[in-house]
Amino acid sequence: MTTVRDATFDVLRRYGLTTIFGNPGSTEVTLLTGLPDDLRFVLALHEGSVVGMATGWAIGHEAPALALLHTTAGLGNAVGAIATARVNRVPLVILVGQQDRRHLALEPFLTGRLSGLAGDYPVRVDQPVRAQDVPGAVARACHEATTFRGPALVVVPMDDWEAPFSGETAAAPARVVRPAGVSDDDLAPLVELLSQARSPAIVAGAGAGWEALVALAERLGCPVFQESFGGRAGFPQDHPQYAGVLPADRARLRETLAGHDVVLAVGAPAFRQYPYAPGPLVVPGTSIAVVTDDPAEAHRSPADLAYLASPSAVCARLAALLPVLLPASSPAARRVLSPDIPELPAEGRPMRAAHVLRALALRLPADTVLIEETPSSRPDLHRLVPARTPLGFLSAAMGGLGFAVPAAVGLRMALPGRPVVAVVGDGSALYGMHALWSATHYRVGALFVVLANGRYAVMDRLADKQGGKAPWPPFTEVDMAGLARSLGCPARRVDSYDELTAALDEVLPTLAAREEPLLLDVTVTVDPDFQP
Repeated sequence: MTTVRDATFDVLRRYGLTTIFGNPGSTEVTLLTGLPDDLRFVLALHEGSVVGMATGWAIGHEAPALALLHTTAGLGNAVGAIATARVNRVPLVILVGQQDRRHLALEPFLTGRLSGLAGDYPVRVDQPVRAQDVPGAVARACHEATTFRGPALVVVPMDDWEAPFSGETAAAPARVVRPAGVSDDDLAPLVELLSQARSPAIVAGAGAGWEALVALAERLGCPVFQESFGGRAGFPQDHPQYAGVLPADRARLRETLAGHDVVLAVGAPAFRQYPYAPGPLVVPGTSIAVVTDDPAEAHRSPADLAYLASPSAVCARLAALLPVLLPASSPAARRVLSPDIPELPAEGRPMRAAHVLRALALRLPADTVLIEETPSSRPDLHRLVPARTPLGFLSAAMGGLGFAVPAAVGLRMALPGRPVVAVVGDGSALYGMHALWSATHYRVGALFVVLANGRYAVMDRLADKQGGKAPWPPFTEVDMAGLARSLGCPARRVDSYDELTAALDEVLPTLAAREEPLLLDVTVTVDPDFQP
């Protein structure tokens, strides 16, 4: 007899969802016991790490990944990671276990009220009416996750898996084709706007396609800024037209863009902010255009013109249609970024984060996948460690902590031949340390560089700006290397610049082939010049 479980496994195989990231409970035992050999189960010790690792896997494969969560407790623990996946626009299929359908009406132990638990962050939540609808619901979840670029949930009662399945028609197509073309007639208004621009600029977001955007930028001969708080680099940051990260407050944003009469945001909204400040986003007379395949980005952007279309397709066609406006070597196009390199710390003096990041930048292989989660050091990282590939900078666009460590594990599992480095603050790392066990158990050779200042430096500085004393204490007693070792992960404490460079010189040349993780617990002092 073919069961719902058998039919669902066939769906998973059809869509390449053969790696299951999970932390199982009793409602998932029926699904997982006797798992076929061609399906791989990857254990994480916390549901945040389950979804974080799946998110990294999906980014690396550029395809949906599969996660499995245990009813209310599992889904509740994973909500922050689900929110990060949604804001980073990462497709996930998430199966959520539920109590036995036959007595759900009595609300037995472990019954989950699951439909709204993750809020608006899933792109779809499905609770199939019949057990036989589960395979079709999983197929639809894969399509929904791909189309809307986010997590799609399917809630499955535990007895559904053993129910008979006799080939019922699935409520989902076998294949969805998503044409990405755009017509010249549709592009005419944007071509006219850019052709008449005296001094255009581009803002590159996480959704931009590098090759096509580079061709357009070089055609326009204009500077390219990275969107603030983006989930990944939208443009090569070693390109001569790269102009740095756009400020996240309105006053500095207006100042930065004041010399440009047309600003084109590609794969990004107009424009991401952090602290509120009054006033317009740009000075009067500056036109804003947006190109994105995210309906929400297009609909909320205060733009003169917005295109809901593939950024790569639009940029490639624009590069062919537009005249050459400025030579790429002109002052308007070339903004040479001269990073302020700190002097090396004197012997016996603590390192700053900038010292660590500069040492990394000098040694990182060009194809390194770098995941950032160090809020108080992010400006230094942007300044000192340019992204040279599309995965050269990844971050949690939602702003919640706990992304970098599990995402690095998932990325390295998806890309076993690429060097993977996570640069995290100690406060951030504490939210995702569980993933180090998975990294060790599954022989994931990623490098975790923890910038340990023993406090929440961003929060401390924000409290200073409010003019009061922060009530939260530092946590200098926490031993990050000790925590890593307790999870089976090799770790070293690094207290001096010489120790740092020795460790990096030893590890980085062979990082792509490494088969065990390593955490460097690097002592740094709080940067006195940091401004959140």
